[in-house]
Amino acid sequence: ELSDFGAISLSGEEQSKYLQGQVTCDVNSSTEQSLLVGAHCDAKGKVFSVFRLINRSAAHLLLQPKASIEGSLNALKKFGVFAKVTIEETQGLSFIALVGEQASVLLQGEYSQIPDSLNPVVQLGSTSLVYLCGDQPRYIIIDEQATIASLVKSLALPVFSQDVWDLLEISQGFPILNEKTSGHYVPQMLNLQAINGISFTKGCYLGQETVARMQYLGKNKRALFSLHVQLEQALQVDDVLEKQLGDNWRKAGDILAYYQADDGNCYLQTVLVNDGELPSMRIAAQTDSVVTKQALPYTLDTE
Repeated sequence: ELSDFGAISLSGEEQSKYLQGQVTCDVNSSTEQSLLVGAHCDAKGKVFSVFRLINRSAAHLLLQPKASIEGSLNALKKFGVFAKVTIEETQGLSFIALVGEQASVLLQGEYSQIPDSLNPVVQLGSTSLVYLCGDQPRYIIIDEQATIASLVKSLALPVFSQDVWDLLEISQGFPILNEKTSGHYVPQMLNLQAINGISFTKGCYLGQETVARMQYLGKNKRALFSLHVQLEQALQVDDVLEKQLGDNWRKAGDILAYYQADDGNCYLQTVLVNDGELPSMRIAAQTDSVVTKQALPYTLDTE
């Protein structure tokens, strides 16, 4: 159940033209069957939000955590007054995810057509089905609240919280931003170039100069990492990740998101300096903790 999920909707005759000048992905390449990843930046190239872009009901939807919507929505509306476009947060829609090797079989029992890697988005009436590539198949289903409730009842499967989805995003290296971390990073610090979230050929958009400079002049020294640590106590929102420098410990970087299981296994999404081997790290409040790096399903573009 993606209870913390939401979307920004852009509709109107100039929606594509306007959005093309605001985000890092090539909106002009978007079709009813395509799924794009992108970021919305301010003029300095700092990311308001990271989204998945689909077409639904003659509108563009920017799927993202609710916690990153406000800053992005306000910025889009600010410049949107000069275009023939309606920009709003979607209302009345519910989002759920189906994950696992049998997910496609279950969906085929409910729908006449399901998405795949070649056509990641399928629209059937009021239902949007979205396929995400990864270690295991993931599908996002978007529909009106009553329809989603009926689907959940029909599937009769265990329902997990949003936290489990966050764990999957962390393991796949997909950035999770909220109101506190929005506006602090350029796209390359969040590995957007590694997940096809930046078009370097589309032309101008807000923040494009900074993004290009980071890419071609090698100015970026930070990257998104997935980490693991076994903890005796619950991780707190304000806990600090530290790195060892000689005999001293200093803040290592920012924790964007985390998932902690009942057995203490904790998975972190962090932004750290990317200059070779990671130093020894720990959670400051739990000095015996040992933080280790987790492999991501992609490599970083270092050119």
